[in-house]
Amino acid sequence: MDIKSDNTFYFDEKAADRVEFFIENHIRHLKGEKGGTNFKLEPFQKKIVRDLFGWKYRTTELRRFRTAYICLPRKNGKSTLISAIALYMLLADGEPSAECYVAAGDRQQAGIIFEVASGMVRADKQLVNNLQVFKNSIIHEKSNSSFKAISSEASSKYGYNASFICMDEFFVQKDSSLWDALTTSVGSRRQPLTIAITTAGYNRESVCYKTEDYGRKVSEGIIKDESFYYIKYDCPLDIDWTSEDALRLANPGLESGVVKLDYLKREQEKAIKLPSYENTFRMLHLNQWMSSASKWLSDQQWMECDKAPVRLEDYRGMTAYAGLDLASVRDISAFVLIIPEDDRFTIIPYFFAPKDTAFVRSRRDQVDYIGWSKEDLIELTEGDVTDYNYIKKRIKEVAEIVNIKEIAYDRWNSSQLVIDLVNDGLPMIPFGQGFASLSAPTKELEKLILGKQLNHGGNKVLRWMASNVAVKSDPAGNIKFDKSKATEKIDGMVSLVMAIGSYMNDDSEESSYDDRGIVWI
Repeated sequence: MDIKSDNTFYFDEKAADRVEFFIENHIRHLKGEKGGTNFKLEPFQKKIVRDLFGWKYRTTELRRFRTAYICLPRKNGKSTLISAIALYMLLADGEPSAECYVAAGDRQQAGIIFEVASGMVRADKQLVNNLQVFKNSIIHEKSNSSFKAISSEASSKYGYNASFICMDEFFVQKDSSLWDALTTSVGSRRQPLTIAITTAGYNRESVCYKTEDYGRKVSEGIIKDESFYYIKYDCPLDIDWTSEDALRLANPGLESGVVKLDYLKREQEKAIKLPSYENTFRMLHLNQWMSSASKWLSDQQWMECDKAPVRLEDYRGMTAYAGLDLASVRDISAFVLIIPEDDRFTIIPYFFAPKDTAFVRSRRDQVDYIGWSKEDLIELTEGDVTDYNYIKKRIKEVAEIVNIKEIAYDRWNSSQLVIDLVNDGLPMIPFGQGFASLSAPTKELEKLILGKQLNHGGNKVLRWMASNVAVKSDPAGNIKFDKSKATEKIDGMVSLVMAIGSYMNDDSEESSYDDRGIVWI
């Protein structure tokens, strides 16, 4: 993040020196070959510390940065750095009755930072003389200040009056509730500091990704927020992830030995040889946001397909195929059309969910169902269960515009809705969910995506579901989506595969497969 002095802000060298002196003279490494030695800030760590504590408002002389997003790959000293900052905020920041908290996905993860900080206190005579270490808190009695590791339940955090917050491994947060509860607890403090420190993850609808995206836009000048600090070390996607350059670009701790090159090379080699480990390696050690923890296709590959706006009316009278995935009565149902045009396919998805549970689902699934409904991307049916009559009505309306040759559905998850649609004359075709039925259309979908032969209109809901996909294979090399390993909902992608399978199985009229055959990849 490029920061320059102007009429509003200046850099206070003495303030930055004070924090740096505290860390390098009172904080010790606890483990490894540096165990017991003073913590000397590496250049990238020094930059973060000096930026956060040195930049101030000219008028008030208070700190400029109130929120920081720090994204570092694993093994680059995140725990040591944030523990040192937490102890400074507890003991030396001059905030009366300071309340310092570390939170994470669960109390055990938050406890890692707390245990590191506790060990640092015990390792320094002056810290021991000034601080009391208890099982769940570190206390500075003179200023009535405390540092605690807290659980992930948001409901109990609204009475806090935090002066310092660290959200560790931000990417694992299930929703924004804890972040919201903590960040709204700092309002009465003079110069509070909230730090989200994390590696990259896989859910682009998560509060972590949205915060990173916000920070990136701040750093690029797209959004003006002078109080937000953003820094990320990663390997750009256009760099070969199997190269040593990729390791060096993403890991600032390599130069000084904070993280070992031979360790990273072993992990990299493992990812090269074991495709199922590739996404995990790239997330944790190259700091790249991936589509899922298990390898399928990337979000970049999905979004390289045509994103031209799609209107059903523009395809009036054309032949279409569809997949219907009816979820439980309180879950998302998906109806996905594909319209073949030569060797290209246009996708038009429809999603349905009960309106009364939309807010709860938004929290649980980390996606904005209500916002999507306002964009006409998902249809919320009245009540707390999905209205199958509403879905039937929508499907019949679609069938009046395009000529639906087949609607493939999961034979094991059929319902009265399927019977009603059959009675209404719609071509419902049961579709198996095993490798035998799903492998060919799943492979064909991969080929179509890689060949940029889809137009999905950039639909946000389908993009989210595509990013959640994980695949599994059998000994014969057949593949299908693995619902048990999917990070979140994939109903729309299942419907899309069934629609493609229906098209591939239709020999009633000539198709592009008559000339080129099915492409197996």
